[in-house]
Amino acid sequence: MTDEAKTRLYSKRRYVMYGITTILLFCIPFVKINGNQIFLLSFDHKQLHLLGVAFDMQELYLMPFLLILMFLAIFFMTTLAGRVWCGWACPQTIFRVLYRDLLETKILGLRKRMENRQLEPDMSLGINKAKKTIALVVWAALSLVAASNLMWYFVPPEDFFQYIQNPIEHKYLFIFWLGFAIALVAIVVFIKENFCIYMCPYSRVQSVLYDNDTIMTVYDYKRGGEVFDIKGIKLWKKPEVPNAECTGCEACVKICPTHIDIRKGMQLECINCLECSDACTKVMGRLGKPTLISWTSPQSIEDRQKVRYMRFKTIGYVIAMTVVFVGLLMMSSKKEDMLLNINRQELYTIRDNARVENSYIFLFQNTQREAHEFYFEVENNAEIQIKRPSKPFRIEAGEKSKQVVVLYTEANLAQDAQKDTHIPLTIKAYALDSKEPIEVFRESVFIYPPSKALQ
Repeated sequence: MTDEAKTRLYSKRRYVMYGITTILLFCIPFVKINGNQIFLLSFDHKQLHLLGVAFDMQELYLMPFLLILMFLAIFFMTTLAGRVWCGWACPQTIFRVLYRDLLETKILGLRKRMENRQLEPDMSLGINKAKKTIALVVWAALSLVAASNLMWYFVPPEDFFQYIQNPIEHKYLFIFWLGFAIALVAIVVFIKENFCIYMCPYSRVQSVLYDNDTIMTVYDYKRGGEVFDIKGIKLWKKPEVPNAECTGCEACVKICPTHIDIRKGMQLECINCLECSDACTKVMGRLGKPTLISWTSPQSIEDRQKVRYMRFKTIGYVIAMTVVFVGLLMMSSKKEDMLLNINRQELYTIRDNARVENSYIFLFQNTQREAHEFYFEVENNAEIQIKRPSKPFRIEAGEKSKQVVVLYTEANLAQDAQKDTHIPLTIKAYALDSKEPIEVFRESVFIYPPSKALQ
């Protein structure tokens, strides 16, 4: 193989990418900023952690922005580089490489050659059955670790390790944990690449998003010749390509994990892993020629020009993602230092001396990392006073407090003899013992009875 061919192999770069992806997925749950994870969707604590900022359920207005941004990123990535995620970063692909190529082939020798993915091991041999059993047991243990890693994005690692010590009290955690592990065993060991071909919806999305400038694994038919079957006879060289370079070795077919023939053009099953390109590079390298299979676009093969990365569709996706990302930043910058929900109770109560009272339920939540003393006041109406609670109250870090609030007025605020008067209120809630100001403002209403009801 020529030095040029060696430099064009994708396998080493692909394995480096697998390693980086694995390390990132395992480390991210343990990296904290200001005590919060980089990403965590906790149903237990009812919080979303995003880049070290904790958002409570009342602040999940960010989720639509995150979902829109995620789908736009998927569309952009697919339009630009096809199923690059599938071949280079998808956990399913990484798991299959670990199980099939590393565990079964390199370590246990169950598969004799990595170059032929079409050839299954002879399971009639007792030694192969033993090796398969060992591989299954080892992968089951690794699946528990991988399932734990997945759970850490929904249950903080410190809570996870504490909860698994009490399985009876946290049975649903165990159900999901074991369920994910069993699913990984089933998908990786038994379903295999059929998951990518038949079950993953991404392969169906790509057919809509692809165009002639999308980067994908492409066979250069102008050099190699087109391949097609007629009555079971495989024709390798068309008259239009009299000097076709394809040797018909089928190295690209044998190594394909999804069992396709890349020479027949773009197919939904192709995951852009470029294993076929590496195989062709090795064969053609021995002949002193460049590979017939490369990561490029069909249009680039047709006109022998560079790939057009910047085009209307990709620019449009970049603009859309930028707009959504700016909106996400703007909304996240409005995060409040504490939370307060106000719900009215009964209409109003008339006491002696024409004193009118309104009752509310105030739900406070201290989103800070330390306890504080909280109280509130009516901002825009000095005639409306606080009857209950009469003094500040303490809320622990991250805790909630429900307060029954009674506001009253002894002034005559009626504006109609027959109808109730709705008086707008601005409630300012704040922490009394914080060095930095912690306060929120909420709008509500005080209902005053008609003047006829007070007579």
